[in-house]
Amino acid sequence: MARYHIETYGCTSNRGESREIERRLRDAGHHQVDGPDEADVAILNTCTVVEKTERNMLRRAEELSEETADLFITGCMALAQGEEFAQADVDGQVLHWDAVPEAVTNGECPTTTPDAEPILDGVVGILPIARGCMSNCSYCITKHATGKIDSPSIEENVEKARALIHAGAKELRITGQDTGVYGWDEGERKLHRLLAEICELEGDFRVRVGMANPKGVHGIREELADAFAEYDELYDFLHAPVQSGSDDVLGDMRRQHQVEEYVEVVETFGEALEYWTLSTDFIVGFPTETDHDHEQSMALLRETRPEKINVTRFSKRPGTDAADMKGLGGTIKKERSKEMSAAKREIVADAYADMVGERREDVLVVEEGTADSVKCRDSAYRQIIVQNASEHGIEPGDFIDVDVTAHETMYAFGEPV
Repeated sequence: MARYHIETYGCTSNRGESREIERRLRDAGHHQVDGPDEADVAILNTCTVVEKTERNMLRRAEELSEETADLFITGCMALAQGEEFAQADVDGQVLHWDAVPEAVTNGECPTTTPDAEPILDGVVGILPIARGCMSNCSYCITKHATGKIDSPSIEENVEKARALIHAGAKELRITGQDTGVYGWDEGERKLHRLLAEICELEGDFRVRVGMANPKGVHGIREELADAFAEYDELYDFLHAPVQSGSDDVLGDMRRQHQVEEYVEVVETFGEALEYWTLSTDFIVGFPTETDHDHEQSMALLRETRPEKINVTRFSKRPGTDAADMKGLGGTIKKERSKEMSAAKREIVADAYADMVGERREDVLVVEEGTADSVKCRDSAYRQIIVQNASEHGIEPGDFIDVDVTAHETMYAFGEPV
């Protein structure tokens, strides 16, 4: 688990968001430390009230990016002027506050507590379908906390989904350490069967499938892709973390898949779905990663062009096998991270730019944004912001049609039809 340092600037709302970030991080097993020099990751919750404040935020972001392996920037300035950090060459990721806890990883699986139960957060229902995984990654400490996969029955999970929908959930988020191996403990991977039964429930809702490692998906890739193509309730979104484009590094990481299997998963979904989102993760600077290995990762990134990419610099976790490996220097990791993050921004921006003037989307309004805006998700789980929501009478839980009119690097803007 990660050691984190968080700094908050600005209003009471920002402080409330930071408290929620801290709560989620604690629940996931991460630990807060006294300062950035002791932390694996730093979180900067920004304010943008006046120009002087903006300069201070940029300066502090630059300092934190030098003091920690990973920096996540959120808050008002991050959301309103996120491009300022990229233009200032700040080595950090700009995220909405509720995406920060998920991003604070070392390529590890998300941790689910033993008594994890469904949660309704606004119109979003969070449904943990299993606990544990089937992997033994050399860098991951999560497996020590969760153990092997333990899958409740399809019937039990469907009843939990039904209860969330009845309680008002419009978006169901299927979560777990590795959703792709759901049912493997009983000798059968059955995620596709679970999704089909959930989608058959009464109601108007959408379903997002959480992280599924490529190996687990590979064995049922055709069944899963067919389910995504059949059910409109499923967001056409797949999060399959590849972590490296080098089979040698994947072997040292003890990842169960090879690059070819990941590519075959991507190709299968690409054949089944016309418009969809591929999400993946890369760890840069693993102790055995050579320049050639990094080049292979860059080539794979450009070949598969995922529209959502988490880039994490490797940091050692006590108690893991990778902690005993001789690490690469911080400068090498930062340079590789910087190169990959730049390519990421280009790929993601291109994906959103291609939507402008070309797509009319039926979107679900998921939550309120800033300055009378709302955050929406289209059929491929791409984020579309609708401004002046109150003028249109739009609120979370609504389904609306929008024309995509403009974009930023990580999201698009939509105008209600």
